[in-house]
Amino acid sequence: MAENSASGFGEGVPCWADAQLPDVAAGKRFYGELFGWTFDEDAPVLGTVWGRQDGAPVAALSHKSDGRMPTVWTVYFATPDAEALSRRILAAGGQVVTAPLPTEGGLGTAALVTDPEGAVFGLWQAGGHPGFGRRDEPGTFAWVQLYARNTEMANAFYGALFHDALFGPGAVPEFGRAPVSDAFPAEMPPHLLVHFRVDDCDTATEDVRRLGGRVQVPAFDASYGRVAVVVDNQGASFALLQR
Repeated sequence: MAENSASGFGEGVPCWADAQLPDVAAGKRFYGELFGWTFDEDAPVLGTVWGRQDGAPVAALSHKSDGRMPTVWTVYFATPDAEALSRRILAAGGQVVTAPLPTEGGLGTAALVTDPEGAVFGLWQAGGHPGFGRRDEPGTFAWVQLYARNTEMANAFYGALFHDALFGPGAVPEFGRAPVSDAFPAEMPPHLLVHFRVDDCDTATEDVRRLGGRVQVPAFDASYGRVAVVVDNQGASFALLQR
């Protein structure tokens, strides 16, 4: 598996997630209470704060400067070469939404892209910021699920791009594919859904409601755990995962 030497994450491994929010302070209150995150006072990027679990970075909350932008969670896949991977995505029928650009402070290079059905995801070529400092434990990233209309096409697209991460020796499953209709109405656009691990899915959904969010899909049993799809107090969807 080709590794990003700065991060140790092989190409195609989910390595970071961020939320684009209209009110970062409100996001800090919501996720701080829900997951127990603390936040940097001195953000490495203007308008962005890092959520931390026991001091390790686990996600970012960013202020969306354009109200026309969606309020969303985005997952980033590691790559040693964001430019080259962007070209491969275009050749495979995807699109480049934001071309690879270095971030402030030498943290790395980021891009936003889509698969052939329009599901948006990020690419991360690490510099000073490797990515998740903790994962697959309560309050941290644990899984990303692609909800697609054409799962055969999705498997072919992602399987070709990220073959080693998905199927290679030592691959640890963190990325699943399923039809949109498995959890959402058929008219829901294809998308990637970030999952955060919790000790008790049902209790966590009640916490989401108490904090001003809502439950989009009540808890159900999936092959990789018990899952609920929820929306935060500003409209960003994500999932809770109980292993």
